[in-house]
Amino acid sequence: AGSQIQGTAGILRRSRRRKSVAIAYEPGQSDGAEPRRARWEPRDWREQLERIREMRRSRDAPVDEMGVQKCYDSSAPPQVMRYQVLLALMLSSQTKDQVTSAAMLRLRRRGLTVDTVLQMDDETLGQIIYPVGFWRNKVKYIKQTTAILKQKYGGDIPSTVEELVQLPGVGPKMAHLAMHIAWDSVAGIAVDTHVHRISNRLKWVKKETKHPEETRVALEDWLPRELWKEINWLLVGFGQQTCLPVNPRCSQCLNQDICPAAKRL
Repeated sequence: AGSQIQGTAGILRRSRRRKSVAIAYEPGQSDGAEPRRARWEPRDWREQLERIREMRRSRDAPVDEMGVQKCYDSSAPPQVMRYQVLLALMLSSQTKDQVTSAAMLRLRRRGLTVDTVLQMDDETLGQIIYPVGFWRNKVKYIKQTTAILKQKYGGDIPSTVEELVQLPGVGPKMAHLAMHIAWDSVAGIAVDTHVHRISNRLKWVKKETKHPEETRVALEDWLPRELWKEINWLLVGFGQQTCLPVNPRCSQCLNQDICPAAKRL
């Protein structure tokens, strides 16, 4: 009898434990579970995006003809090609595509590899890349980064955003674009001044963002991942031709009727 009582008590204890386990309901069930909140997304964004695609159909913006993806030697060995992509990105900061493209062409005529840059003195490198923005700083960063690539990566470039941003003169936008172009890997959205500006004008961010990195985090929170690679190319060209920093051409924009900023600009 004693063992029977103990067995019954054990069953009761297990029964109590089972009752305390929380049950997760699938969305749509009405068993008293609180419904899952829908993820935030901007109003009209799909239509706005489709119209931007239409405006970018001709692919004739500076980024299309002279952007970083056009600056490297596609016939070079993969390791050299990736190095040239990274160098073009470093030169492109605060610089028009036309100027970056011309500087890369001059460098490539010298045989643009890790070894040729390391053998080049600072004055010569400066003369070749001038007049890219902040060219003196870029000479220093290029030399430092190239030496690190030689010593730590065997002349190749890192294959992660985390390692790329540790290189002198390489920021998050460059790192994400390097992953896209050099490694064909989508690790995040590359946000430059055009993407930052247009995302705020279209209200593609919940709250106004002050810096490109804030915009990147805000966009990645809701924009479907399959669009991450395309969005930089689309918005950069759109920003170069239509949604200009000053005096945007709203009258020529297909989004004029659904752009929150159109009437105020």
